[in-house]
Amino acid sequence: MVREHPFFRQLISLSLPVDGYVVAGSGPMFAHGLRREIGDIDVVAGGAAWSRALEMGHPEAAPLGFAQHVALFGGTIEILDGWFGYPVGMLIQEAEVIEGIRFMPLARVLEWKVKFVDHGMGREKDRRDIEVIRQHLR
Repeated sequence: MVREHPFFRQLISLSLPVDGYVVAGSGPMFAHGLRREIGDIDVVAGGAAWSRALEMGHPEAAPLGFAQHVALFGGTIEILDGWFGYPVGMLIQEAEVIEGIRFMPLARVLEWKVKFVDHGMGREKDRRDIEVIRQHLR
């Protein structure tokens, strides 16, 4: 199911080192069937995976300013060198693998979304996501 989505096909086509990235944002919710649609894929990359991203595009400040990012495929894939202050290596290490793709665990997605909302940066979709994830994890 996940690998059939066009955005994940794009991600796979990049041939990033599998142990060098983790899908964050709403991608993990999609992988767990908690979202039917996603607007893009946020990929947090370190080491060789980030170096590969730099070969494919020019880094710019991420829209929320917490990292550098390389936007590919018209922005449907965003590769970032950070994620809201979390250590990139830790995020990659704790990832769960679904269909051969590394995803941020839902508990971590919940954690950062709650922080995001608590700091006044959350969007309505983040508030909805928090409730959906909480219900799923119960």
